[in-house]
Amino acid sequence: MSKPFLAGLLAASLAAFLPAPAPAQLLGGTGASAGPIDGIVAVVDEDVILRSELEQAVANVRLQYQGRENQLPPEDVLRRQVLERLVLLRLQVARAEGSGIRIGDTELNQTIQGIAQRSGGTVEQLRASIEAQGLSFEDYRRSVREELQIRRLQQRVVQSRVVVSESEIDQLLAQRDFDSTEYRLANILVALPDGATPEQVAIAEQKIRGIRGLIERGEMDFRAAAIRYSDDRNALEGGDLGWRELSSIPPRFAEIIQSLQPGQYTEPLRGPSGFQMVQLVEKRQAGAQTITEYQADHLMIAVNDLVGEETARRRIEELRARIVAGEDFAKLAREFSNDTFSRNRGGRLDWFAEGSFGPAIAAQLSALADGQLSEPFRTEAGWHLLRRVASRQQDVSEENRRDRARQIIGERKAQDEFERFLRQLRADAYVESRLGA
Repeated sequence: MSKPFLAGLLAASLAAFLPAPAPAQLLGGTGASAGPIDGIVAVVDEDVILRSELEQAVANVRLQYQGRENQLPPEDVLRRQVLERLVLLRLQVARAEGSGIRIGDTELNQTIQGIAQRSGGTVEQLRASIEAQGLSFEDYRRSVREELQIRRLQQRVVQSRVVVSESEIDQLLAQRDFDSTEYRLANILVALPDGATPEQVAIAEQKIRGIRGLIERGEMDFRAAAIRYSDDRNALEGGDLGWRELSSIPPRFAEIIQSLQPGQYTEPLRGPSGFQMVQLVEKRQAGAQTITEYQADHLMIAVNDLVGEETARRRIEELRARIVAGEDFAKLAREFSNDTFSRNRGGRLDWFAEGSFGPAIAAQLSALADGQLSEPFRTEAGWHLLRRVASRQQDVSEENRRDRARQIIGERKAQDEFERFLRQLRADAYVESRLGA
């Protein structure tokens, strides 16, 4: 499975930490400082969740919704939602650690530095922002570490369970409207347990129709209703499902969504997890994609134990002078180049994308005109000469269509598999809630 696919799969984004720790991540922290009087709100296998952890997590949710508090569910519902998220995160961290998934300090520090840089600040400024809210930077570091463990666990589960065949890709690409339009969706789920009784089904259906009635009467918008009433894991994000291509939407919803205008939503429909309504938030057209490709001639003198820095630099300068004087580049490349990839072809690198051979080559290509020879330049491998032969704009829409189709099918399967994994993880665990205590 490709790295881009895995990157696309994982819904949780560490960018959500900014500008302050987001509740979805802080809910995973196990190091919330207990006050002088603390209690246990849940027992999770051999671990516990402290009341102070729950209070901190709820406070973080309220901080995120500051000024929009009326969108939050009643206090008892909010606390149950947050506690359930804590339980699931705790179970995932425990499974990750039990599977030998560890995050070292170097990776953790690099991740936190990246979070700070994406916010336009430094790690010190990020620390100050966190501590200004009365939060511990060590707890924040712990929550980031746990988030990384969970992401690694998700990768492991998906890699072991999800396979996408070429025939599945061909079948998806045969759909007429594949990738012509993208849809941003949100959902509200009223969950049903496996093997739900007729009475449970009737109660759930009555509840989701009641929610729909609130929205229709203008008493609550879809996002607020999702936050307050949805049983899905994205409830506190307003039910946001992100951007989807039509082919990645379950068929029973896809046809309906095509007929909706932004802001409209489906009738409640029964699915494997319960009753669901889906809203079309907005839509956009997906355009064709082109990249710049190059032909180039390449010659390299490696720097190694046998050839030192000055010797390699002198040789490349001599070779450049001979090429400028009229000697054949291809002949010299075959005789002197240490680039085994291109040497037997006279140094020729046939059509390739700009970044295919790294940033140093890309920088030279963009600075040269067709037919122009570079000055000698250095990379980690040694000293190089590059002559740009030609350039073109290449339509990679078809290639990208297959990549997107593979990702869509994989994400669809992965979401189902990971949800199944989480349900099984939750079902197998011993969880005792003491919220009412």
